Amino acid sequence: MSERKEVIKIENLYKTYILGSQKVKALDGVSLNIYKNDYVAIMGPSGSGKSTMMNILGCLDTPTDGTYILNGTDVSKMEDGELADVRNKEIGFIFQSFNLLPRYSSLENVALPLIYSGVPKEKRDEMATKALDIVGLGDRMEHKPSELSGGQRQRVAIARAIINNPTIVLADEPTGNLDSKTSTEIMKIFEKIYQAGNTIIVVTHEDDISKYARRIVRLKDGQIESDIVNPHPTLERG
Repeated sequence: MSERKEVIKIENLYKTYILGSQKVKALDGVSLNIYKNDYVAIMGPSGSGKSTMMNILGCLDTPTDGTYILNGTDVSKMEDGELADVRNKEIGFIFQSFNLLPRYSSLENVALPLIYSGVPKEKRDEMATKALDIVGLGDRMEHKPSELSGGQRQRVAIARAIINNPTIVLADEPTGNLDSKTSTEIMKIFEKIYQAGNTIIVVTHEDDISKYARRIVRLKDGQIESDIVNPHPTLERG
């Protein structure tokens, strides 16, 4: 059996914030490997470090100390401009609040990352149409966010996240604004893109959502408390 490709390698990661005269260690010596086509849930109570971890994994922030290798590149000491390039090429973001542009159609919102990559409009529209078809919104391409339900908006956000074929899909509380039925529908989409070979990292405080992942990493006080394989993932197909 061939060795799985490592897409994330974190070694001895620290993140310290200065609050007045106090130093707060949000991350305290974290080491973690994530492989291609992993499906990882990162969990932990408020103050555990999971939001800091997500920001560093997503190249939205840099560690105080330690190493973060993303797809073979050391991103831990990069400047903001370099990190922005990495984010656009390597990471597909899905947020709790969707982060869609209100005046743009679904198609235009999904195609947005391709503008920054310099892809011509005809190719952008073709790729965005395909991504919307994957999430089951082929019939809502011209609708603006205000004309869509919460679940449909999150589907648009997922389509936007996968359009660049990123190294990782990083989701922050992706069902936090949705009811339980819609949450289940969204997790079916995650299962579909995982089955297509994508690497998914979901940051969540919800046990019901973490059960879809194949691996569950729990943080406590800025350290990894446990890192276990989920023996019985919830398999929602549809």
